Amino acid sequence: MAVLLNTFVNSFTKRLEPPVRQHLKNVYGCLSMSTLSAAAGVYVHMFTNLLRANLLTTLGTLGLLFALTVTPDNGKNQKLRLSYLLGFSFLSGLGLGPLLQLVININPSIVVSALLGTTIVFVSFSISSLLAERGRWLYLGGTLISLLNIMVVFSFISLFLHWSFIYQTHLYIGLFLMCGFVIYDTQYMIEKYYMGNKDFILHSLNLFLDFIGIFRYLVIILARKEMSASQRKRQD
Repeated sequence: MAVLLNTFVNSFTKRLEPPVRQHLKNVYGCLSMSTLSAAAGVYVHMFTNLLRANLLTTLGTLGLLFALTVTPDNGKNQKLRLSYLLGFSFLSGLGLGPLLQLVININPSIVVSALLGTTIVFVSFSISSLLAERGRWLYLGGTLISLLNIMVVFSFISLFLHWSFIYQTHLYIGLFLMCGFVIYDTQYMIEKYYMGNKDFILHSLNLFLDFIGIFRYLVIILARKEMSASQRKRQD
């Protein structure tokens, strides 16, 4: 185990220059704070009466996202932009509250399994992207956008045809899409750094959206499987 860890560290060190490694530390540091902020949002919705997910919080989420993306990084406004990011992630977690509340009523272990699965998938794909050759996975951008367009089409179809097969296909395509974006966004942020874009706050935003996307899809997929299993037991 120690040999494998040492090999990984050496490979990581050789492939990435010190400034890039420092940038990645900043990115994943912001990502960690964002996930904790989202967890706080979930907690507030589910276990307190301070704030609940509603239309106003949804508008607030979009407003903070817009504020973050239109506020350029000038080196002096990092605290302001970080507050936008943490506010956005908090309200995103708040928005997950109703879904998680419903899933907990089905089986509380689903949330734990989904979180563990999300962490394993995210870390695995991130490491594979970081250790891959520079720019190797950037070609995925066009494919991922095409899949995203297909998902939009599936969403419109689902509005008129309530077919379980279409919805289930939509879920698995979405999960696959988010995993692909983890690989793509990880390499793309490194390329943007080499091109002079050192905005680690915005780079961490992309990874946070990937993480939340994987978690949401896994929660829904596991919940549907649990409900199907319960229905089969009742029929038997």
